[in-house]
Amino acid sequence: MLLRKVEQFLKAHEMPATKFGRLAAGDPRFVLDLRMGRIPRPRTEARTLNWMAEFAAASAASHTDTLETKDLAHAV
Repeated sequence: MLLRKVEQFLKAHEMPATKFGRLAAGDPRFVLDLRMGRIPRPRTEARTLNWMAEFAAASAASHTDTLETKDLAHAV
């Protein structure tokens, strides 16, 4: 179920629902509408899941780069 995955994503990335909706679907009310029972089209659901995966990957890469930079600073 998309809503459950979105809620987990919001918690994991400490992201407000309106920001997620604006970034992932171009609709700040997207998550609020899902919570009220909105059923997205299959294409919208797939696009949202893809956006979440890309965001998580970019976030992990950014976090890894930050850790590597910190490790290099300590190595000097």
